[in-house]
Amino acid sequence: MKAIHFGAGNIGRGFIGKLLADAQAELTFADVNQPLVDQLAHQQSYQVNVVGENARVEQVNRVSAIHSNSADAIQQIAQADIITTAVGPQVLSKIAHTLAQGLIVRHSNGNQQPMNIIACENMVRGTSQLKQHVLEAMPAELHAWVEEHIGFVDSAVDRIVPPSAAANDDPLEVTVETFSEWIVDSTQFKGQLPQITGMESTANLMAYVERKLFTLNTGHAITAYLGQLAGYQTIREAILDPAIRTVVKGAMEESGAVLIKRYNFDPQQHAAYIEKILGRFENPYLHDDVERVGRQPLRKLSAGDRLIKPLRGTLEYGLTNHNLIMGIAAALSYRSHQDPQALEMATLLNDQGVNRTVMQVCELEDQPELVAQIANVYNAMQRKA
Repeated sequence: MKAIHFGAGNIGRGFIGKLLADAQAELTFADVNQPLVDQLAHQQSYQVNVVGENARVEQVNRVSAIHSNSADAIQQIAQADIITTAVGPQVLSKIAHTLAQGLIVRHSNGNQQPMNIIACENMVRGTSQLKQHVLEAMPAELHAWVEEHIGFVDSAVDRIVPPSAAANDDPLEVTVETFSEWIVDSTQFKGQLPQITGMESTANLMAYVERKLFTLNTGHAITAYLGQLAGYQTIREAILDPAIRTVVKGAMEESGAVLIKRYNFDPQQHAAYIEKILGRFENPYLHDDVERVGRQPLRKLSAGDRLIKPLRGTLEYGLTNHNLIMGIAAALSYRSHQDPQALEMATLLNDQGVNRTVMQVCELEDQPELVAQIANVYNAMQRKA
């Protein structure tokens, strides 16, 4: 199995790339960071420190690396069996042109073998969005060939991979938590599903996409935003604060009630899932900064993401949402001079006020009473701060 993984950062090396390497794939990393590419191409191996329960050090060997925008990347796409990504939601459109060029060469070479592309990003149906970008970059007459031979497989991914300590002797060494989950949509594959330990398939992906989005992502974000307001540096420090933990757990229970209604999840099993995630936030071996987790607040406050989508679900089913509202107000309070979205959000709040900002950013124009509730909690947080 010839695999190309776009994104050679910590998540790429510590999660999806590692699973591909463990499956004995002929693995090539593709990235725009030339020093990183050069280091990987030179070393062809790196260590993964798995921390928490069953802590261990695992070695990844026999990997190669290329620049994402190189002619070599295009040629390798033309021959690959599987392509995965961990580049960040905003970068998917940027790699689409290279993918399209590789598919054009693949077609001209007469390669009729099925290939599957899986975007492993913190977003809903990320691969489907990537597919649209790729098709837009290709001639229309090739679209039918793509539909026949190329699978664009949506997935849900879950593993906390914080930035590694800068003092590492090996710049490629990466630290990850023990827990990982990679679930793919079995209905979207072309050809046979690849045998990759750690990759699970389901015909009902959205249930698991939303379970992860409404639980891990919702809780993580709210922990970060409340943590920053309280002056904490890390997720662990924040979640160990009883007041923050109460709100975070309450928000996950509110979003969980939506999942139970929508997908018939077992309430006791979902309660155990919430507790497992709270335990992951407490992992003493993961130094996960609240500022890193909270970055890009405008995206996280958008209508289809981890805060507003579960909130909409509570309205749909007539459920309580007090803690989710607190989390959204805390997200509006996030400030970072290093984050362009945080700066843009602060400008919006200053120029047009909280009500109009919430309506615009969260697309809640149809819910003026709910917007007023969010604004009241936000204003109270500002007075307290």
